[in-house]
Amino acid sequence: MDTSASACENEWARVLGRLKAEVGEAAYRSWLRPMSVARVDDGEAVIAAPTRFLRDWVATHYADRLLALWRAENQLVNSVSITVAVAPRGNGLDHSGAVNGESKNRGGSSPPFAEPAVSLEISDDKAQFSALDQRFTFENFVVGKPNELAHAAARRVAEACANSVHTVPFNPLFLYGGVGLGKTHLMHAVAWHVRRHAYDRKVIYLSAEKFMYQFIRALRFKSTMDFKEQFRSVDLLMIDDVQFISGKDSTQEEFFHTFNALVDQNRQIVISADKSPSDLEGLEERMRSRLGWGLVADLHPTTYELRLGILQSKAEQGGIRISQKVMEFLAHKITSNVRELEGALNRIIADMQLIGREVTLETAQELLRDLLRSCERRVTIDEIQRRVAEHFNIRLSEMTSERRARAVARPRQIAMYLAKQLTTRSLPEIGRKFGGRDHTTVMHAVRKIEELTLSDRALAEDVELLHRMLQA
Repeated sequence: MDTSASACENEWARVLGRLKAEVGEAAYRSWLRPMSVARVDDGEAVIAAPTRFLRDWVATHYADRLLALWRAENQLVNSVSITVAVAPRGNGLDHSGAVNGESKNRGGSSPPFAEPAVSLEISDDKAQFSALDQRFTFENFVVGKPNELAHAAARRVAEACANSVHTVPFNPLFLYGGVGLGKTHLMHAVAWHVRRHAYDRKVIYLSAEKFMYQFIRALRFKSTMDFKEQFRSVDLLMIDDVQFISGKDSTQEEFFHTFNALVDQNRQIVISADKSPSDLEGLEERMRSRLGWGLVADLHPTTYELRLGILQSKAEQGGIRISQKVMEFLAHKITSNVRELEGALNRIIADMQLIGREVTLETAQELLRDLLRSCERRVTIDEIQRRVAEHFNIRLSEMTSERRARAVARPRQIAMYLAKQLTTRSLPEIGRKFGGRDHTTVMHAVRKIEELTLSDRALAEDVELLHRMLQA
């Protein structure tokens, strides 16, 4: 397939029009309008971005949708590559034809101003390589106390699989941890290392959902033997988010037999999940036992030092200078996971590059207002009641009782006041949590404590202390 320039432009215009309708005018102007189509040939659509930052952003946020929309326009397109290219003066735009970081020679060397493309590929019947993110390599993985064991184990597996004398260090390698802690990054890094150092190795990386989809498809089209051959003839099988096959009995059965066949052949298996094998519900006991055979390595929540290191590394990779104060602010405030941390950094970088201004601490707070609000620790009314009861040495049940003795009523009023200050609950909701009291009772309690904090220094100190403890 070799599509003419006019046909490429027409396809691109239709794809862009449909995506613009989905994402809105603002996102279109910021991210998509600067892009242009370079060519469509050999089943590959190549899109050019003016900067590396724009390329990475579009690849991360829109590449899969671009591919789906392009395939709707042209069924022969099975991959989309996004490359950085700068037009030299007096010449037409020239582009890199790289796929998965490897340059294709199309009758000449790539121009020095073109950068490798980020590519997304689709394969309908064979899942040999799901799209691998080029950013997810060992070189780009920031190591700290919370992830050092998982990183070292993934390194060892990758090196062993790429070795000419293929030995399996631990089988399977089971990585687990919460969202955005680096499980998928390490799995992609293993795949990239093996692909670069032992290209003849057969590697399959895909999610558990796609494994299930492939299996169901094989059953429907009576091609289960092809499915078994595909998955049991690999050197390295990598299944991401294995918790998704919980409760899927037939898929578990097939995965169990695939697992055993590969282990018997001394082939490496790497698996990730959000919990350890013993804590995965909906899995058969024999499956949990198999998953725990090798090395189970968890990725803990990030520390402040690790988050700061990640931010510094990402900024260096992008050649961006951001003040240390802003970096430290982000590392302190965004503690949930690395994805949100990187999202915050991307927003700041976008503001610097698109608006053309230096981001200060105040600017960062304004830019990330919604994200910072969602990352603030949410205090619950139950927690408030427990803390207040402990502080005043009364029973927790007194928070909902009918007793009106001051030794009980005053702490109850303080708890209602703090619930109004520290939660987003309405007055009726707060009243219901305090034994089904009316919202006017809560209003009275709030006003009373506000008055007393102005006249009773000891009570004001109690309220301030409880406020700080609950927000710590």
